Amino acid sequence: MHSVIFDNDIGIDDAMALLLLHYAESVELLAITTRFGNASITDTTCNALIMKDLFGIEAPVFQGAAASIGKRLGEGFPIHVHGENGLGDIDLPAPQSKVEALPAAEALVEVTKEHDGEAIVIAVGGLTNIAQALDLDSNFAGRVKRLIIMGGAFGYNRHSGNVSPVAEANIASDPQAADIVFRSGMTIAIVGLDVTHEIIIDRPYMQSLRECASEAGKFIASSHQYYLDFHHSLSGRFECPLHDSAAIAYLLAPDLFTTINQPVRAVTEGIAMGQTIHGDDLREYVSSAWDDVTESTICIGVDGPAVLELCRNILSKAAKIRD
Repeated sequence: MHSVIFDNDIGIDDAMALLLLHYAESVELLAITTRFGNASITDTTCNALIMKDLFGIEAPVFQGAAASIGKRLGEGFPIHVHGENGLGDIDLPAPQSKVEALPAAEALVEVTKEHDGEAIVIAVGGLTNIAQALDLDSNFAGRVKRLIIMGGAFGYNRHSGNVSPVAEANIASDPQAADIVFRSGMTIAIVGLDVTHEIIIDRPYMQSLRECASEAGKFIASSHQYYLDFHHSLSGRFECPLHDSAAIAYLLAPDLFTTINQPVRAVTEGIAMGQTIHGDDLREYVSSAWDDVTESTICIGVDGPAVLELCRNILSKAAKIRD
């Protein structure tokens, strides 16, 4: 059983990832922590509470960072990608559940104390909350079993940045936080654009979710229409990468991914701000910037069709349980 804290900025792809965690039989969802990103902190927290209500998610929701701890790339929120409400502007009820009083960073500290060495943190937004938790408690890194990050891009499979030529959106939303996390000594796995752009969702796939996955599938398909329209405006094709759910797939089926282990850092200023760079353990560098940076596991290849089938199977089984 995987005990998971889900740290997110709930937008369209985060919502699908949350439902996969909720319905996966091998996952115990301990907590949901929110931050700004795909929408404002008010909207992302509201979205988490709405999903808690709609799908009977028991995990408590903790509100986190409303802004980055350092400079970030760009301003505002990606309304053109996720809509005004972060969920493709689908009609949503007002939330009935309430957010917990404890801030997200403090919740990360407390929940990992309760589940020392057992809690896996899956972060599918920027890493602000994680960096703040590290600042609050010097023992936090050692208590986390593993941190799985959806973020970054290293140029594998010819995939680089999506908000600059080299920067991926989540890392770019708080590069300083990302670099703090990469240097923290935590056990880290990175699921970046190198693999998420190899897992492609299209209209037929979304239609299959709508038909076989009951309310969860309808919710995912409806919100993803906005996302598909955005990507159509870029490429002329109604298809999009599977970003955040790829991190869930890595948790559940790591054998579907090819990985390497290398030290990683994030660029915090200048023209390459937000870029993720990995070192080479066969080299000795002149720069001391890489001294004592522990290795992260970096996903560089993936069986895309198998990941899509894994996601569909989880959601299909969930529909049968609810029905």
